[in-house]
Amino acid sequence: MAKLKQLLRFNLRQKRRKLALSQAKLAEKANASTQYIAMIEQGRKFPSPEMLERLAIALEIDTLELFSPAPFSTETLKDFQNAILADLEKALTRSINKIVRETVCSVIVSHAKEKPAVSP
Repeated sequence: MAKLKQLLRFNLRQKRRKLALSQAKLAEKANASTQYIAMIEQGRKFPSPEMLERLAIALEIDTLELFSPAPFSTETLKDFQNAILADLEKALTRSINKIVRETVCSVIVSHAKEKPAVSP
């Protein structure tokens, strides 16, 4: 049942967002409470067959689509790409900062060695 709940949670949220519906608007269209829709999306409730049909109608899909493993959507792939790019940017920034610090320290040490000591 856990996998069914996960699929339902994911698909319900994705389909709702695709139609630019808030939880409140979906609840209104499906004749349910906003809290109930939120609990389904959180995996805390599992709807009856009748409610599944009402949700599917409200989302303008076939009821089975609520449980179909979906291929990655363009939006999901873009989110994934952005997450990877953000991680790369952080790693590159850390590496560049480390190299700059090491280079600056090396230049300071080498410059200090080149200066003759001043005697009092």
